[in-house]
Amino acid sequence: QAQMAESGGGSVQAGGSLRVSCVAVEYAYNSDHMGWFRQAPGKEREGVAVIDRDGTTFYADSVKGRFTISKDNAKNTLFLQMNNLNHEDTAMYHCAAGRGPGFTLSTMTSLIASGRKGVWWGQGTQVTVSS
Repeated sequence: QAQMAESGGGSVQAGGSLRVSCVAVEYAYNSDHMGWFRQAPGKEREGVAVIDRDGTTFYADSVKGRFTISKDNAKNTLFLQMNNLNHEDTAMYHCAAGRGPGFTLSTMTSLIASGRKGVWWGQGTQVTVSS
């Protein structure tokens, strides 16, 4: 069973909107932090948004004001609402969850790469924005 599974990606024209979702198993969903990161072809992984257990949110400068991260606790589901999309947003979007301190917008991808225990992520959903 996948611990986290994304859905909702697709193709959209520049200026359009898309919402991606991530269903997580309970122990991952109840982590201290959850977030989204993305990876475009030929580029490094980039942290996009993080939401802490208390609801505090953090966004990369590149998406601030356009993307919104949220959770539905009744459904163990994490969302990323993306508005005013542009070509630079084209990427594979992954959800992630982390237990304990140190899981932040800037450290999320390095924690995943290190294989640290208490960090989970999904296989991703593709978002393609055409100009």
